[in-house]
Amino acid sequence: MPTLRWLTRDDDVRAAEKVPYRLLEEVPELGYGDRDSGNMLIQGDNLDALKALLPYYAGQVKCIYIDPPYNTGSAFEHYDDNLEHSKWLAMMWPRLELLRDLLAEDGSIWVSIDDDEAHYMKVMLDEVMGRKNFITSCVWQKRYSRENRTAIGSAHEHLLIYARSPERFKHTRNKLPLGEKQKKVYKNPNNDPRGPWRGVSLSAQGFRPNQMYEITSPNGKIHVPPAGSCWKVVRSEFDKLVAEDRVYYGKKGDAVPSRVQFLKDIEGMVPWTWWPHEEAGHTDEAKREIHALFGADQAFGTPKPERLIERIVHIASNPGDLVLDSFLGSGTTAAVAQKMDRRYIGIEMGDHAVTHCTLRLEQVTDGEQGGISKTQNWQGGSGFRFYRLGPPVFTDDGQLQPDIRFPTLAAHIWFAETGQPWSEPQPLSPFLGAQDERGIALLYNGILGDKSVSGGNVLTRKTLATIRQAMGEFSGPLTIYGECTALSEATLKAEQIEFKQTPYDVKARK
Repeated sequence: MPTLRWLTRDDDVRAAEKVPYRLLEEVPELGYGDRDSGNMLIQGDNLDALKALLPYYAGQVKCIYIDPPYNTGSAFEHYDDNLEHSKWLAMMWPRLELLRDLLAEDGSIWVSIDDDEAHYMKVMLDEVMGRKNFITSCVWQKRYSRENRTAIGSAHEHLLIYARSPERFKHTRNKLPLGEKQKKVYKNPNNDPRGPWRGVSLSAQGFRPNQMYEITSPNGKIHVPPAGSCWKVVRSEFDKLVAEDRVYYGKKGDAVPSRVQFLKDIEGMVPWTWWPHEEAGHTDEAKREIHALFGADQAFGTPKPERLIERIVHIASNPGDLVLDSFLGSGTTAAVAQKMDRRYIGIEMGDHAVTHCTLRLEQVTDGEQGGISKTQNWQGGSGFRFYRLGPPVFTDDGQLQPDIRFPTLAAHIWFAETGQPWSEPQPLSPFLGAQDERGIALLYNGILGDKSVSGGNVLTRKTLATIRQAMGEFSGPLTIYGECTALSEATLKAEQIEFKQTPYDVKARK
């Protein structure tokens, strides 16, 4: 498979490993509405933020959409979009790796990009996501008016789509609802109580002996399949259609028969790669949406229309699923996800995480009626928590920072041992859970409520009994992290315990 080479590639492809795990510190006064809705807005470098999310959300995100800087040479107020090409590649590679690790097994990633970097992005995504996991490249018509400033005017952008499992994506992606143009094809000239319908051809190319029968129309005319074709269904299936009054012979009753397809039975259309502006919005529409929210003098430079994101989120997720955008910009993806009853994580680095994103999402929570609000019947609700990046969890030599809270350390230990995210239970317990027939436990920060000097962080028969009690029905081998152990090697072996000492045996998973 072809690979990209650039000056700093060898370092850049390992960059994600070197990024420290940072704490996510909530800023309660910048959150809004229902703080327990599962929505997160994070201010900070998205490389650090994505790494910070791994212990909690690895393999959990159903739909990732990103609209990264296009490296076009434009000078945007909120983004440095004039990166040298090799620096752009160096920026994107580790972020794509971390996004891949956050993606669910049935999830997909959608990348907006234009012609300046589209082909480099495709080769890079082939490497990071796997070439076999490429779904397609959609073309979004971003403009409807011509421009005369260039040799050939730019009217489109690309949407590169990859999935963890193309087969699962094929079966879980949602079809698009029929638009007004498609619905107009369905008529009801005979006032059928089943509603509007249209005739669909019953012939198919090829030759199948059991699909080569004669059909007699109501006026006695005999029909056989057209040359080089056969009927789409066997005789018994055709007879069922006749019994259900679902065969049409044209206005005069002597045309080649077709199957009656009712509008009410159409689940939707399979998405295709051409996304015209009439269906998915355009840049002028996006600017009007932003101007209505922030005013023309405070608008974001390169917004996407809500209808474009609505289409992506509809195809790639369902209500309650988690959507992530690590180049959140003015907050469009988060706003659309909230209106569509999805959970979201949005990441932005600059001050506009506060000046634009929080302001927009507050308005969404209060029921603003711009963008897709009317089509989604949005009346407001939900909310979000706001976070900033805190200090690293681990020191430069890989050891634990002092004063780390139990849930934070538990999440990192669980992720280091299993590669899976950890969900904080209520109430907290020293037994973190079991994975692959091995239990994992943590004695730390007085989790047992012990007021002694060691705070219950020493593995003794008493603390072991407490862990065993929290294990429920699980009785397999245990990995236990603690300050030290008072149990002998023989006892640990007999109890099937692997003891690891904090902080020395706690490592940040790469």
